Amino acid sequence: MSTEKTAMENTKKLGFGLMRLPRKALSIDIRQTSQMVDRFLEAGFTYFDTAHVYPGSEDAIRKALVERYPRDQYTLATKLFAPTALTEEIAKKQFQTSLKRTKAGYIDYYLLHSLMQNNYRSYERFHLWDYVNKLKQEGLVRHIGFSFHSGPDLLRKILTEHPEVEFVQLQINYADWENPSITSRANYEVAREFGKPIVIMEPVKGGNLANPKADVKKLFTDYAPERSCASFAIRFAASLEGVLTVLSGMSNIAQMEDNLSYMKDFVPLNPEEQKLIHEAQRLMGNSKTIPCTACHYCTKGCPQAIPIPEIFAAMNKRLGNGQIAEARADYQAISSAGPSAADCISCGQCEDVCPQHISVIRELQKCREALE
Repeated sequence: MSTEKTAMENTKKLGFGLMRLPRKALSIDIRQTSQMVDRFLEAGFTYFDTAHVYPGSEDAIRKALVERYPRDQYTLATKLFAPTALTEEIAKKQFQTSLKRTKAGYIDYYLLHSLMQNNYRSYERFHLWDYVNKLKQEGLVRHIGFSFHSGPDLLRKILTEHPEVEFVQLQINYADWENPSITSRANYEVAREFGKPIVIMEPVKGGNLANPKADVKKLFTDYAPERSCASFAIRFAASLEGVLTVLSGMSNIAQMEDNLSYMKDFVPLNPEEQKLIHEAQRLMGNSKTIPCTACHYCTKGCPQAIPIPEIFAAMNKRLGNGQIAEARADYQAISSAGPSAADCISCGQCEDVCPQHISVIRELQKCREALE
């Protein structure tokens, strides 16, 4: 295994997003940004994410990080945004501009920026895939990827046509997990299908999940009043399988300290916390988890003795938390021990007694299709 690949796999699961840096009047506050950089590195984190189109960000990170620390103590990501370029030559010059602004010497993670249905062809037209591959061959870029803001069909198309992609950056948070305009879960599953490490952006949805609506906030504060609501959002993202790092666009030292408090010694969500996330998704109207409460009314009269709640719990690991492998393992364990979803004879007994009015027969069929 190469040293570079090992470094990529060992990246800690909090990245410093540099789009919303602290400001002083009309300029970025370099002093406060430097203090935040110091705390971030002291805590053992290394991943910094900027972009050519983030005003002042690349210059700021040069002053706060690059000019103050040895190059091997951090990794830097930046991006090329084709839609703002009138010509191929102008598009390609963005990389040299980024190098000049940051003075980093090379870029660890270089991304084609914000690919979506209405712009992805411009990256092909300007031969930018060939260009970033050439930059990697020349040692000016360590890893190539892209950030993405569209649906799973386009993501699958891009990953199929460009197997050289080493990672993808996706908008993922628990509120957008089933949002049809964001398709977080569907995109996540495509990336996992292709085995691509995922950098997560917008885990707190632009700050909205740091102060969610009252009933969601109460849900989290009742469970752990000493924790921030943002902590549940970021840990949800970081708990997903296959995540390289989770970008948090920290804007002040207080936000930095809050993030470090639970990410320095990161612990994935436990089953009880996962259920809280499911309930938060439901309260927001963005949940496709099966609303089973495991009352077992359905199993008492099932002629096939199918463990319906246990099967639904396995499926919810995939639907609510993206735990694809664990969901399948749980389902296989259930199937090996006795009846499974495949044994349903559609008698309807379960649906007659379900207090949650779940379409049990239909949901069992979905479980079978997804998990067998």
